[in-house]
Amino acid sequence: MKKVDHIGIAVKNLDASIPFYEKVLGLPLLRIEEVHSENVKVAFIDAGNVKLELLEPLTNDSAIATFLEKKGEGIHHVAFSVEGIQARIDELKEKGMNMIHETPKTGAGGAEVAFMHPKSSFGVLYELCDKTNIKGANS
Repeated sequence: MKKVDHIGIAVKNLDASIPFYEKVLGLPLLRIEEVHSENVKVAFIDAGNVKLELLEPLTNDSAIATFLEKKGEGIHHVAFSVEGIQARIDELKEKGMNMIHETPKTGAGGAEVAFMHPKSSFGVLYELCDKTNIKGANS
């Protein structure tokens, strides 16, 4: 793990949430995009040394919709920046970690991502995020 890349925060509505980060906290919005593989719309907020990824469900059966229904709005996951994501997945599995994704999938901004199962990590959902194959991958 190189560093924390971003913190995922589940929200019911991006349009209602973004003004809090921009106007109240004074943090700039970097971009908004849809991640169809996860059925979410995301907004990245620049919080200085880490990004905040606001996640709004696009469908009622998405993982974020389920999370919101069970737990309400709040922190969903912590993402670590990695290089060589498949090797990191294999390494974690060798160390006894259960993975939600055995192979990487495409996430926001084209990053390769995979999630560790929170039952293996003391209740925290951790994401591995590999941006090494993205041109200009600094946001």
